[in-house]
Amino acid sequence: MKCEKIKIDEDFIRLDSLLKFSGLAETGGHAKLLVQSGQVMLNGEVCTMRGKKIRKGDKVLYDGVTLEVI
Repeated sequence: MKCEKIKIDEDFIRLDSLLKFSGLAETGGHAKLLVQSGQVMLNGEVCTMRGKKIRKGDKVLYDGVTLEVI
């Protein structure tokens, strides 16, 4: 499993924006489909809310890649 650290300067980033920013999703629409189809996990649980606020310390898992927000 691959782990990437994503640094954000704001208080939070939306889940779909994080997937797009990290390159795991090609477009915002692609990110929306990934999240709404239940393919993305947030802190060990499936998350289907594309607008979910991701904060520092959260971990997002998709397709064997873990994104840790720092």
